Amino acid sequence: MTTRPYVIDQLISAKSIAARVEALAQEIHDEFEGTDKLVVVGLLRGSFVFIADLVRELDLPVEVDFLEASSYGNSTESSREVRILKDLRGEIHDRDVLVVEDIVDTGHTLTQVVKLLKAKGPARLKTIALLDKPSRREVDIRADWTGFEIPDEFVVGYGIDFAQRNRNLDHIGKVRFTDEG
Repeated sequence: MTTRPYVIDQLISAKSIAARVEALAQEIHDEFEGTDKLVVVGLLRGSFVFIADLVRELDLPVEVDFLEASSYGNSTESSREVRILKDLRGEIHDRDVLVVEDIVDTGHTLTQVVKLLKAKGPARLKTIALLDKPSRREVDIRADWTGFEIPDEFVVGYGIDFAQRNRNLDHIGKVRFTDEG
């Protein structure tokens, strides 16, 4: 597979991400304090780094599960067609659930996932997104917690990829294509 040549400019540092994850974990703890077990559902693949750091910061009993939904493929643009590629393994009926998303862009993926999970009858369902691009929203949805609001840039790092590359960066970077005039 060939991609256009690009460079990555740092947008959010690893240190800023770590501080924000710690603060978000405290807010989530305050919301779910007293729960017997919080089911933390990561949306694969982009949220895997965020969910790992987040659950390590939570001082709550947690169970981790994953759901894989896709609307991008290897493109920089959402297809707006959300496909569920992997459903949950565990039961969430009458349980407290936190959905962990890497980025809310058009809103189609999070909307479909919330609809799917609400149909499973959780006691409470809350959402968190590391990144939010409100300027791209096509569906009226906001995560209950957001790490960072970002401009309309294509980003990579901290679990987020471009054509399956750059997930391993410890920061969020914006992709700048070098073949653009």
